[in-house]
Amino acid sequence: MEKIRMAVVGYGQRGSYVTVHSLHHINEIEVTAICDLYQDRVDQGVKESEEKYGNKVLGTLNYLDVLESDNVDAVYVACSWEYHIEVAIEAMKRGKVVALEVGGAYSIDELHRLVRTYEETKTPVMFMENCCFDKFELLATAAVRAGKLGKIVHCHGTYAHDLRNEISSGNIIRHYRLRNYTNRNSENYPTHELGPIAKLLNINRGNRMLSLVSVASTSAGLEQYVKDHPDLVEKDPTLEGRRFKQGDIVNTIITCVGGETILLRLDTTLPRPYYSREFGIRGTKGFALKDTNTIYLDGEPEYFDTIKGVTESLNSAEKYEEDFLPSLWRDMDPADLESGHGGIDTLEFRVFVDCLLNNKEMPIDVYDAASWMAVTALSEQSIATGGAPQLIPDFTDGKWITREPRDVVEMRGVK
Repeated sequence: MEKIRMAVVGYGQRGSYVTVHSLHHINEIEVTAICDLYQDRVDQGVKESEEKYGNKVLGTLNYLDVLESDNVDAVYVACSWEYHIEVAIEAMKRGKVVALEVGGAYSIDELHRLVRTYEETKTPVMFMENCCFDKFELLATAAVRAGKLGKIVHCHGTYAHDLRNEISSGNIIRHYRLRNYTNRNSENYPTHELGPIAKLLNINRGNRMLSLVSVASTSAGLEQYVKDHPDLVEKDPTLEGRRFKQGDIVNTIITCVGGETILLRLDTTLPRPYYSREFGIRGTKGFALKDTNTIYLDGEPEYFDTIKGVTESLNSAEKYEEDFLPSLWRDMDPADLESGHGGIDTLEFRVFVDCLLNNKEMPIDVYDAASWMAVTALSEQSIATGGAPQLIPDFTDGKWITREPRDVVEMRGVK
């Protein structure tokens, strides 16, 4: 296989963005099929890919048409959250390699079916968590691998993103978050913050997540937002008096076999001035924080004044780039930086392509997908039972004990 013939299932906001800004930029990929529930999106996707490649592109409203096509080698699954696993399972059954977009699971049973299908078919699956490829996360992970931060005790991360307009406009823009926020209360989007932490802690590869507890605040942000924006109600009368189940802030604490704890926070329905993942590491020899691009090692100056401490440590991670920044970033094509999400979408697909064409193991595999997505279903149960602990299944059936650690890229500066 010299070129991967890729189908895109789900050509909404995420699927169309990745196709145009990433897939179309990778020479080893040719988009040969587009599927969506809406004809106008299918037409748009077909037009964009036919203009790019000059070849006829299959357009369909039925994803099974894509999976039965002889002109498709791999499927990028970017449809609504509810159907990610269903499409992935059916693709594996037909031997179509799966690039599975992120989201949370609705039940543990569907995750077991996902893993079981992979183990029966051995069809490659990569979970497309782009944040695992971000510059700071990789730099900090390399520093951890080199022992600079000592033993890691605690990590934290957040999906802090003001999505009030996107959510409340769901029926207007045909976006699935609205129905989820109306009917569910969970850590509904955990993997942006959890993914890089799980890789750093070698989850499913010598370590695993044992249990979690989740608590949610009241739900008030979206109702206030709708009241303050009557134009939304004019466009979508169903918003009038609508109540939302999703708590404005959800905190989840995960415990690991290795003794580490992980704190996750979902924060999407209250005003905030900027997007943040707050990726942070606490070790016995150091501290790392993405928001200030800080790596602090024990013995460096301490600042008890908060403003001065932040100012002095701002961008301190830059001095470690020469020794630890992975080659994927050091040697990046400048054009990739202009692609999806500052390059991380394209980088993850370049890794996907390399693994598939060279018969390498996917660095974020089906076991990672299952355990990370499980946080959503388990957090929903924990919240519903007043923060009761929930056991996280071992989707590897004990193989985590002997599986070798695998980073998403080769780390530099590690002896």
